[in-house]
Amino acid sequence: MKRAKAKGLKVMLCDDEMLFRDILKDRLKSERDITVIGEANSGVEALRLVKELKPDVVLMDISMAGGSGIEATRQITKAVPGTKVLMLSSYTDESHVMEAVQAGAYGYISKKLPTQELVRALRAFAEQGTLLPSPLMQRMVSRLNSVNRVSASSPLGDLTQTQMKVLALLGEGKANKEIAEELGCNVKTIKNHLNVLFQKFDVKNRTEAVVKGIRTGLISGRF
Repeated sequence: MKRAKAKGLKVMLCDDEMLFRDILKDRLKSERDITVIGEANSGVEALRLVKELKPDVVLMDISMAGGSGIEATRQITKAVPGTKVLMLSSYTDESHVMEAVQAGAYGYISKKLPTQELVRALRAFAEQGTLLPSPLMQRMVSRLNSVNRVSASSPLGDLTQTQMKVLALLGEGKANKEIAEELGCNVKTIKNHLNVLFQKFDVKNRTEAVVKGIRTGLISGRF
């Protein structure tokens, strides 16, 4: 496939729809700090190119005629952990998001977004390291398991009920003040809970916390 001299953010496209790839590639060409260094039309080809080119981000289609993007993501995550996968999909239900994140993806966005929005999402993903649309986060945190569903050996197994509620409200996009009002405490208390949560999850922000919650089983994949 075509390759370009790398500069700035190195991106690889993996999608079996050539028209979609070409449209997105042409749009990314106008960004001075983003370079599409490779393209693949199947998961097998994507894995081979990722090992060779080591992109910063792979924009991965979740469903391809040449094989599942989920399985390709799983293999890429193991083979080249320095590369992060941002899943592109026409599906916006929780089950597909759960499956993608559990396979190793750090982000999930809709292919139906305008190209300008896709580029903006790509930048946000590159800067923050994770990306899940707010409506999806809100629906997923409603699947929070009870504390006793978390393995006792897990560092997350001793979360209090209050911390669980804080995590759920985080996923709904509520600010610290709103969380404090809903739980009947002050903002300083909420900040303390957040510090504990982020330390236990070893994350820096709420989206990373939700991603970790999915991978540990705290947020259930059963519907």
